[in-house]
Amino acid sequence: MAWILFLILVAIVLGIIGAAAHGLFYLLVIGIAVFLVALVLAGSRLRRAGRRPTR
Repeated sequence: MAWILFLILVAIVLGIIGAAAHGLFYLLVIGIAVFLVALVLAGSRLRRAGRRPTR
């Protein structure tokens, strides 16, 4: 879970730098991509953790 939070933090930092600096729009795009990957990982972990073991 720490990796997912770290990826979200990296995505936010990249997005802020990409939006603030001229000519670094690609950082904003990379930040959005990293954020989406973090959401997919979080969703897969929550789905896997929510299952009950079969008896």
